[in-house]
Amino acid sequence: MKKRHQPAEPYRIKSVESIRLLNRQERESIIARARYNLFRVDADEIYIDLLTDSGTAAMSNRQWAALMIGDESYAGAASFRRFEKTVRDIFRKEFVVPCHQGRSAENMLFSTIVREGDYVPNNTHFDTTRANAQHKKGIPVDFPSPDLESAEARPFMGNMDTVRLEEFIRTQGADRIPVVIMTITNNSVGGQPVSMKNIREVSDICRRHGIPFFFDCARFAENAYFIKRDEPGYSEKSIEYIVGEMFDTCDGVMMSAKKDGLGNIGGFIALNDAELYRKLTELMIIIEGYPTYGGLAGRDLDVLSVGLREVMDFAYLDFRIEQVAYFGELIKQAGIPIIEPTGGHAVFADAGLFLPHILPEQFPAQSLAVAFYTEGGVRAVEIGSLMFGGVEPGTGRQVRARKELVRMALPRRVYTNSHLEYVADIACRINARKESLPGYKITSQPALLRHFTCELEPVQPRGVNVNS
Repeated sequence: MKKRHQPAEPYRIKSVESIRLLNRQERESIIARARYNLFRVDADEIYIDLLTDSGTAAMSNRQWAALMIGDESYAGAASFRRFEKTVRDIFRKEFVVPCHQGRSAENMLFSTIVREGDYVPNNTHFDTTRANAQHKKGIPVDFPSPDLESAEARPFMGNMDTVRLEEFIRTQGADRIPVVIMTITNNSVGGQPVSMKNIREVSDICRRHGIPFFFDCARFAENAYFIKRDEPGYSEKSIEYIVGEMFDTCDGVMMSAKKDGLGNIGGFIALNDAELYRKLTELMIIIEGYPTYGGLAGRDLDVLSVGLREVMDFAYLDFRIEQVAYFGELIKQAGIPIIEPTGGHAVFADAGLFLPHILPEQFPAQSLAVAFYTEGGVRAVEIGSLMFGGVEPGTGRQVRARKELVRMALPRRVYTNSHLEYVADIACRINARKESLPGYKITSQPALLRHFTCELEPVQPRGVNVNS
């Protein structure tokens, strides 16, 4: 097989931040003090931080310049008007509701449209989307692509299963479904993209049944890149053209702009429904702020106005997706299996496959994530039964994740390939001692989103996971 080349960064570095690697004894003391939850470890105790790609991007010189012209007026700020125009141009929607981040957009939208017992279909909900639907007493339902069950790596495995969606709507009734959401790219299944064909099919189903169709579009530009690269008929289309075609199919979007907005904070809802816009802004004034700032400083809005356009630059996207693929190859060569093909923002290590001696209820992905920190000061995040398992609200049923994954998310324009090669070296060391890694059990947890704040302790594995 041809070895993947090391991609070259399409930018020059103008400002640097020092990082420090603590010694192993210090790291072991820190993770024990944090009760084996990496969210509870301080940033200055981390060497390479791959916890998330949200809000961690390095801003460009144009964004730093935009920050200086921020208008901090409470109402009708010029910063908002610039932001509003950018969102209208890109996302093709008339009304723009700024929010301080994606989960506040979810909270506002679901607070406005979801009633108790309503179903919220998605290709696959991420953690906060699922929790916000449940918090409003809705029932999140996932319809991931059947291609995920194949051992063969295929493009667009983030698609929604349209056959199951159509059947579900017919069975439950459209009046119990206030919205269908498409997450692009599909974070929970390895950052896999969604094809334009699938987007159009879901849009057509929603329109036939009179159900609003929304995108959760935190990584819209990365998804457009995959369409250009892998979907027939789009190789000669620009990223801007593909993005426009995507958003012409939907009724609204909600976005955490901390991802493909290339900003450190911010989000929004954009839509065409005037009555829903009125309800959203009434709620926003209570919980977020006036409709022309939505919990953000004017300078944040200006930074996002620049970032939302910069992110569609093909040279940037080509490097980013190639860097993720290069990182994936390094982790595979280190002996840790990954979800393939790699997506646009992260490498997902298959901890269930890598650590078959640790049962799902003992959180093999958390074990691997902790090992990355103790071995080399690297922070990643568990995307498995710690995040998605537990007791299902309303039923009392114990559930677990489809796969036990560790996500190593790459902040945008932050780490060089040398940093990623260091992480791969740590993966090699972990592979050499994987049989010694313990399982974990929860000693304290909240009712929702337990992975953020729960406390754990190591336990001896109870046996082999025959299902891995």
